[in-house]
Amino acid sequence: MIVQIRSKDITLRDEKKTHIEQSIEKFKKFSLDITRVNCMLSSEKGGVLVEFEIHVARAVPIIISEHHQDLEAAVDIAVERASKALRRHHDKVTNHKGTSIKDLESLDA
Repeated sequence: MIVQIRSKDITLRDEKKTHIEQSIEKFKKFSLDITRVNCMLSSEKGGVLVEFEIHVARAVPIIISEHHQDLEAAVDIAVERASKALRRHHDKVTNHKGTSIKDLESLDA
């Protein structure tokens, strides 16, 4: 998994960068083939915008945006939302199994 963190108009200290990286590591628990995670931090009027772009193999990228006054709070909320989206995607992939023709034949008999 490639992790890329970019900041615009924000000086990112090592503590905050490690906090973001540790938060992104939580995405591995869903056993999805996550190829890349882009994290964009930008200063906006009235707060900070955090945007995660999560690329999963053979799927549409998941994009999460969160605006908050505090950087760490925005990151935490965005990680929660991303985890929820990844969990839903994982459930869809693992539980979305169609019935095979053999199963249909056994039901008719």
